[in-house]
Amino acid sequence: MKSDNIKKGIQRAPHRSLLRACGLRDDDFKKPFIGIANSFTDIVPGHIHLRELVEHVKDGIIAAGGIPFEFDTMAICDGIAMNHEGMKYSLPSREIVAATVESMAKGHSFDGLVLIPSCDKVVPGMLMAALRVDIPSIVVTGGPMISGVYKGKNVDLISVYEAVGEEAAGKISKEEVIELEKCACPGEGSCSGLFTANTMACVTEALGLSLPMTATTHAVDANNRKIAKSSGERIVEMVSEDLKPSMILTQDAFYNAIAVDMALGGSSNTALHIPAIASECESLKVDLDLFDKISKEIPHIALISPAGDDTMLDLHEAGGIPAVFKTLESKIFLDSITCAGKTIKENIEGVSVKNPKVIHTLEDPVHSEGGIAVLKGNIAPNGSVVKQGAVTDDMMYVKGPAKVFESEEDVVEAIFGGKISEGDVIVIRYEGPKGGPGMREMLNPTSAIMGLGIKNVALITDGRFSGGTRGPCIGHISPEAMADGPIAAIKDGDIIEIDIKNRSINVELTDSEITERISKVVKVDKKVDGWLNIYRQQVSSADKGAILR
Repeated sequence: MKSDNIKKGIQRAPHRSLLRACGLRDDDFKKPFIGIANSFTDIVPGHIHLRELVEHVKDGIIAAGGIPFEFDTMAICDGIAMNHEGMKYSLPSREIVAATVESMAKGHSFDGLVLIPSCDKVVPGMLMAALRVDIPSIVVTGGPMISGVYKGKNVDLISVYEAVGEEAAGKISKEEVIELEKCACPGEGSCSGLFTANTMACVTEALGLSLPMTATTHAVDANNRKIAKSSGERIVEMVSEDLKPSMILTQDAFYNAIAVDMALGGSSNTALHIPAIASECESLKVDLDLFDKISKEIPHIALISPAGDDTMLDLHEAGGIPAVFKTLESKIFLDSITCAGKTIKENIEGVSVKNPKVIHTLEDPVHSEGGIAVLKGNIAPNGSVVKQGAVTDDMMYVKGPAKVFESEEDVVEAIFGGKISEGDVIVIRYEGPKGGPGMREMLNPTSAIMGLGIKNVALITDGRFSGGTRGPCIGHISPEAMADGPIAAIKDGDIIEIDIKNRSINVELTDSEITERISKVVKVDKKVDGWLNIYRQQVSSADKGAILR
């Protein structure tokens, strides 16, 4: 066992002495050591129940003959970090989570890992570490939050963000916003729609690193605890089998995961996170071109909030990810092995879709193409991303004058100040991985536009969007403005054309005009220090997953 590095032989007597101080006995040194990465914190709703969940994991490990060792990672709540400097730290935190898990696993020679994430950047950070360390690993995501109910309708965090815009437009009162605020997020779990956290949980299960039904089993569901215990038992078996992430996270597995993402219409942030995970293995090729290829092959078959009215609970009750796999079985790689020790084909034997109104058939999809589209053109020669499954048909083509802003704060002020008109194409730049730094999410401006009811407005940025964003919002413009990307050349009034169906995004400028303008650009340098200064120097572009290299 790998843990023999710290427990076997007379030269490891000092190591054993320290381990005995932690409560280990003679027989324990014969057992596999399992690290448990717990992202519990008191300030993130998706994580407040993980301290309890981890105890069930420990019970499973002990019952199967292993020794559990819990350690902590960080977790940032994007909803709380939104629209202030805190969001600069959200995407960078993914790298800290990955480094923490790597450091603990390598530093203590664990034989296996149980990873317990819940929210947006913690899930991909832990998956990156799993492939980087490459010891048997299994993931227990914390589960979705139950939707709130307000005036007889399902509501969630995005409902509150959009309500702020509605109040500014005089559509609802401040008292109604407060009433909604108090019921939209009723308890533990990752925010209830198919936003980034729940999308990444679905991706994790689709990759094969979680047991079936893990992604959609809600935080308050007793079955969540049963899955946790089963995962604890299973990791000990995986150590015995030496079933490593590199054996599970194959090229075919990534195809399957992106296929599920496209079928569900998941968060556009997966276009950052999935390539970042795959970057931990040199033999894998997972890029924006693969996303777009799969998007053209896999239809959008579920309309989950924010794209539609169905909830994560509806998806779960319809059969969860196994039922999505069952629907897609003619289009995916069924022989991919999973952490359960079985192939996808074996996992979905006997599975059926319990509600075809939630998980549509391939013959009756919501849309003929997948939920995410990759757009290229003279604004984004390396690519950009839009959650096309949440764009109405009448906004799949947009052409209008640019209104340019150098930060998210500037555009939010303009929106609430009545300076945005119908038909405008809002450009937010210097919010990319380097320019932000940290590639902030733009949920405030998109929600404000929706809430205020400003029609036919598109938004493009070298930053990114929340998984809760809907409408013609194109993010991840690459190269970013800080890296002399063409988005830096756009001026107020320039005509921008966005054609989602034909995958193009262009400004009516010649190549020479763009080059000349960029040569005269004075970059907006947002001063930062500490960790963010290190991050901005090392981070790659969005089309490469915004990874550190």
